[in-house]
Amino acid sequence: MARIRSPHHTVPLHLLALAIAALPGAIQAQTAEKSLPETTIRSEATVPYKTDRLANPKLTQPLVDIPQTISVINSDVIREQGAASLMDALRNTPGITMQLGEGGSTSAGDTFQLRAFSTQTATFIDGIRDLGAITRDIFNIDQVEVVKGPAGTDIGRGAASGYINLISKLPTRTDQYGVTTTVNTANNKRVTADLNKQLGETSAARLNLMGQAGGVEGRNVVENNGYAIAPSFAWGLGTPTRIYLYSQHVRQDNVPDGGISTIGMPGFYNAVAQVNAGARVNRENFYGSKDDYEKVDADMVTAKFEHDLGGGTVVRNIARAGTTQMDRRLTSVGAITATNLANPSSWTAARSLQRTDQTNDVLANLTNVTSQFSTGSVKHTLSAGLEFMHERQKNLGFGTAAQTINGVTYAAVNAPAANLYAPNASDALGVPYRTGADTDGSTNTAALYAFDTLQLNEQWQLNGGLRFEHYRTKTDASTIVTTSNLTSYPGYAAGSLAPSALSTSGNLTSWKLGALYKPAANGSIYASLANSLTPPGGSNFALSSTSTNQNNAALDPQETRNIELGTKWELLDNRLNLSAAVFRTENDKQISYDAVTGIYTQYGKTRVQGIELAAVGQITNFWQVSAGIAKTQTKALGQNSLGSTGAVTNTDSVRWSPDLTATAWTSYTWGAFTLGGGARYVSEQKRVVTAGTALNVSNMPKIPSYWVTDLMAAYKVNRNVNLRLNIYNLFDKEYISTLNNNGARMVLGAPRSASLTAEFLF
Repeated sequence: MARIRSPHHTVPLHLLALAIAALPGAIQAQTAEKSLPETTIRSEATVPYKTDRLANPKLTQPLVDIPQTISVINSDVIREQGAASLMDALRNTPGITMQLGEGGSTSAGDTFQLRAFSTQTATFIDGIRDLGAITRDIFNIDQVEVVKGPAGTDIGRGAASGYINLISKLPTRTDQYGVTTTVNTANNKRVTADLNKQLGETSAARLNLMGQAGGVEGRNVVENNGYAIAPSFAWGLGTPTRIYLYSQHVRQDNVPDGGISTIGMPGFYNAVAQVNAGARVNRENFYGSKDDYEKVDADMVTAKFEHDLGGGTVVRNIARAGTTQMDRRLTSVGAITATNLANPSSWTAARSLQRTDQTNDVLANLTNVTSQFSTGSVKHTLSAGLEFMHERQKNLGFGTAAQTINGVTYAAVNAPAANLYAPNASDALGVPYRTGADTDGSTNTAALYAFDTLQLNEQWQLNGGLRFEHYRTKTDASTIVTTSNLTSYPGYAAGSLAPSALSTSGNLTSWKLGALYKPAANGSIYASLANSLTPPGGSNFALSSTSTNQNNAALDPQETRNIELGTKWELLDNRLNLSAAVFRTENDKQISYDAVTGIYTQYGKTRVQGIELAAVGQITNFWQVSAGIAKTQTKALGQNSLGSTGAVTNTDSVRWSPDLTATAWTSYTWGAFTLGGGARYVSEQKRVVTAGTALNVSNMPKIPSYWVTDLMAAYKVNRNVNLRLNIYNLFDKEYISTLNNNGARMVLGAPRSASLTAEFLF
């Protein structure tokens, strides 16, 4: 029996084969009728790379007439690049950077910034927030919509710089069955299937499957293993009433990456001269344990209803229940110890043991009505709706230090240092123990919104949106009482667990305004204003009573405001979209220390301003392009903090915010051959953002800039079979992909590597 094997679990490949055989009843009959430009099923012919409209019903106009910067990464680009994860796909839009984590901690799942603000909790699937701490696979995604700028009216709390909306694949009235197999130079094997069957005149079923297992380029021991299934059914296709029922079930069993030491890298600093001059470690070094793991179970069930009332009015309702559970044991690398300075082979690096057990639940119901009507000579396109959502996140507490909790004594967890240059994954490492200091937080939301696009005449449009949102956030937590915090928990003895319950509630009003002028039918010039609000605990529902914490329940919501001026044009018979925009974003009410009064207040702010250019579509019938560039300036204003020594420090910049990012991908087709490639650039990213810091004695004050180039070559064997070769990091550029907040460890970008893909469509 053929199986995908890993040290942690085994995924039988025959499950995919059985599913492929079960759904289509007449594959052979379809062979002569289908050709293979791609394995992703598309409901209608479109210009490659280019998307004209969003799936989001709140944004009703064509992209060229929406007064906001929006990037859409569709299945054409995803397929050609061999992208498997959301992180892979997001490399196609400028202004996004990835993060590793703070201190000894490593961030879980998709962790990134958009225009200098975290968007880790602004990821949506079909318009519903998805909080799971996982690396999202895009096997079941038709396109990725990246909406930039404050978007409180669109999605509610927290959208300081925009959001990412993933659009699920749904059934269509076609019989089409696609299977894709990929193997890469890390011996990672991946199989996906996209199977669509028309069941009746107005009904259809679709099944998307994924299985993968194997290593990670340039890394020892680290693995990505998993499988997933996403069935969907549709009734009423082509009729005024349409019903979709679909679900997605993902299982991951990975060996996570805790990174490598930064010794020897440009910018590394250590006060000991011999260590400061130390050589780099091997990029393949693994400082964790062979028993490290990351197990993810993610399940969601969705029901969607659409009904055309006539006269341009459509009612939609989408409801979802979802749960994501992630259990992870990870070992990261830290401080270097050099007892024998003359013998680097004896140097060691500290290990930090981490254990995360997090569960995210969501229950949502979103109702939307869109309608077209006129008042006099003014044409309206109205989108209004009502949303209810319950979100919950529970984090279990773990410890590694020797301590007594509720009468139970725990010994220190064994974490021997690793040899810096020759770490051993078989070293005996302990396992963090449960402490009972758990955190359980939730937010309930009810929102009412309305958008209206007013077409005054052929040249002028006005756009407005308003959202009223009521939220209630509560956090139940337990804290281990120690001799150092004893006075904060009267009535509790050292070594006990002190429970706490915090809550906050309020009303948020978000708005957006836009004016658009069309000098020609194929172009627009616009100006827009928008805001968003982020209340305490709005990201992870973890409220705090600490005065220095931005999640203090007594604080006001942060407010972000944005102004944008831009233009968009459809050229070459609407095959190529060009856009340009300048923007300025300010986020107010951040916590800052007032040296005069000696208290923390909300007068800090962050300002981001810049320009973004993009081109997406076809230059000729055979030449496609997707490119973007963003130039930004970031500034932290009035952000002070009081250190443990009593010194006041000032933060004057934003960490991990490059001034310039650029991305480009293009392909050209000659008969059966397609050749493509692309490049991406990220300028230097600051780690040290404290004013007055001596950078020459700071460890890794920044991530250096880098270029990465990729190539693709494809050959269409016949109408049913396509072969594709992808070469990544063509020039084998060594670069830092992510760096942790204290600069001790990093993850390098993948070295030169390749993957070979075979696509079958019947």
